[in-house]
Amino acid sequence: MNLPNKITVSRICLIPIFIIIMVVPFPWGNVELLNISMPTAHLVGAIIFIIASITDWFDGHLARKYNLVTNLGKFLDPLADKLLVSSALIILTELGLVPSWIVIVIISREFAITGLRAILAGEGEIVAAAMPGKIKMWAQTIAIALLLLHNFPFEPIHFPFATIALWVAMIFTVYSGWDYIYKNRSIFSNSK
Repeated sequence: MNLPNKITVSRICLIPIFIIIMVVPFPWGNVELLNISMPTAHLVGAIIFIIASITDWFDGHLARKYNLVTNLGKFLDPLADKLLVSSALIILTELGLVPSWIVIVIISREFAITGLRAILAGEGEIVAAAMPGKIKMWAQTIAIALLLLHNFPFEPIHFPFATIALWVAMIFTVYSGWDYIYKNRSIFSNSK
């Protein structure tokens, strides 16, 4: 297993740690940042989520730069992304920080596009992530991190950046899904 794939696996390993920290009621109390009080678990969870998200950029960068792209990496990287984002969104819904319908839209899009990717892969076509999909992923990452941090550092100035980022993420989730389906629409006319 090459280094980029090991980094991806490390991201997958961070997911259960993130989940445990977010859902187990550890007696850590609260932390205060610029007059924003939040559970310490949310701060620790946000740090783990951000580290895991940074590894997403890092593994892809290394794989492309040093020609270490593998089929395993093409499978594991998007899987790790979906597991991380889906886990975080479900937890944020449980905490009452994200409306459930937004999570349903985002996760439904991920299932639909994953299914379409599998069909295309079965026909020998591997479609790289397009720019709308990359923007979607970064918008989701920023929104989730800000929500975990209770809109820090924007809350003291009463700027709802976390909410705006969540809406941008949802819009790009829908748009990138539509874009992917549209660009690969021939699969629907060729199906038997």
